[in-house]
Amino acid sequence: MTSTITGLPDRYRPLDQVAPDEQTPTGVIRSWRARDRVLNRDVALRVHSPGGPAAREWITRALTAGGLATPALAMVYDAAEGTGGTEPGGAAYVVNEWIDGVRLADRLAADGPLPEREARAVVRRLAEGVAEAHRAGLAVGGLTADHVVLRSGGLVGLLSVPAATGSVPEDIAALGALLELCLTGYRAAQPDARPAPITDPDLAALVRRARSTDPATGLSSAAAMAALLADRGRPSTGPQEAARPDPVSDSGWMRRLRDRRDLAEAEGPDDAGEQAPVRMRRTGLPPVPGVSPGASATPAPADAEEELDWPDSLPEDDAADEPPAARRRLALVGLPLLALALVAAIGWWFGSNVLSVASSVDSGGTTVPAPSAPAGADDPAAGEEPAPDPGGPLAVAGADVFDPFGDGEPENDDDVPLTTDGDPATAWSTLTYRGTAEFGNLKPGVGIVYDLGSEQSVAGVQLRTGTPGATVEVRTGGTPDGDLAAFDVAATTELTGEDEVTFDAPATTRYVLVWFTSLVPVDDGFAADLAEVTVSAAS
Repeated sequence: MTSTITGLPDRYRPLDQVAPDEQTPTGVIRSWRARDRVLNRDVALRVHSPGGPAAREWITRALTAGGLATPALAMVYDAAEGTGGTEPGGAAYVVNEWIDGVRLADRLAADGPLPEREARAVVRRLAEGVAEAHRAGLAVGGLTADHVVLRSGGLVGLLSVPAATGSVPEDIAALGALLELCLTGYRAAQPDARPAPITDPDLAALVRRARSTDPATGLSSAAAMAALLADRGRPSTGPQEAARPDPVSDSGWMRRLRDRRDLAEAEGPDDAGEQAPVRMRRTGLPPVPGVSPGASATPAPADAEEELDWPDSLPEDDAADEPPAARRRLALVGLPLLALALVAAIGWWFGSNVLSVASSVDSGGTTVPAPSAPAGADDPAAGEEPAPDPGGPLAVAGADVFDPFGDGEPENDDDVPLTTDGDPATAWSTLTYRGTAEFGNLKPGVGIVYDLGSEQSVAGVQLRTGTPGATVEVRTGGTPDGDLAAFDVAATTELTGEDEVTFDAPATTRYVLVWFTSLVPVDDGFAADLAEVTVSAAS
């Protein structure tokens, strides 16, 4: 439907009315999709009739919302009070960001309730945006499924910011109603419908607290609701994760090691006749290998026979005795291997000492080397692995995304190995965030933690990126599953493309964290990447 309204700047050309007229205590608000002729983009245009003093409170609230920068709330581009009445140019209006996506009401009508994980994410992101508005002194209002838009990339946006009226308690109660709606598909305005039960008792309690008006039991803020919705470990990535009794989230490379171990246990031995491992009782002696026929052996004392005579059957949690065939196989295979290893060791010693002396004599040398002292007698470094070359690269044993402030969504975790593959043409990238370069005000940062395998003396890192301008902190210490505060900041820099980041003093650490603190503009938002990371040894 084409607009016939008057009193608007020529800059905005209304196209279609997108919502029914909204009756408010001060007048009527009509919502349009319009075209901004100056910036050549679609906007959401809301017109209040009459303008002037009747719309003053609404326009004041809109100007407050104009200072917000959160992807959960439609940004306010423009607002004017007008002169009021029916005079030309007197209509009050607010211009919002136009948000493309699927309205939550349409999604619920088509597919029914959302999965629990998605429902938590949708309401949590809305609660974070509402909490940001509350900190600025603005009650948002209008928190209904008709105004919530599910954007691409898992983001959420609220249209019509701010509503004509609203209060902080009403916003919190509306968030609780939205959470119940997402989980059950039930609206209080549908008297004939019966809500499905909320299976998670924590979420059911959260809905009740959001709607409660009792200060002792109700939620204190929208920020508290966002924190409670986010207070859960990362989702499990397989049956092994789901079976764990605790919610500890392993780093990716540790998880892959455990998965390979569990897969090997599930497949069982290749040989169908292979016996299961012998389990030991906590308070018993291990089974004694049998003696091959014809071999002489000293009889065991009489008082030891009872202790070594294991019963034929044991309970489920105790081990059965190893069969005689397995013992004989152990003796036949293990003893020759032990003898072979002994012969190899003698040969190595003979070649390293006797032959080297003979070689020196044959070449005309007259100096006979002094007998070598036992390893470790005078050299404290004997037996240790050779130290890396000063200033050279250190080997990386593993790496994984470090995202303690995330919501459990993967941050391109599978691409982390590309940062150490030696190919600058391949890279790991953050997700794309909208709104601001500070991760859309969703979290303070994200990074990759590198495991050196053991404590090493680190002088710095070399970083290559395809997104110059992003800022990073290089941190040391901590653990892959710890908090950001456990890592000490060793250096801070703004990436230029190829950077040599040197620490003020060498750091002895096993873990090195490259932590992004701000992103750079890319298509559709903000992001950053790492193409190659090299950890340098201290000289």
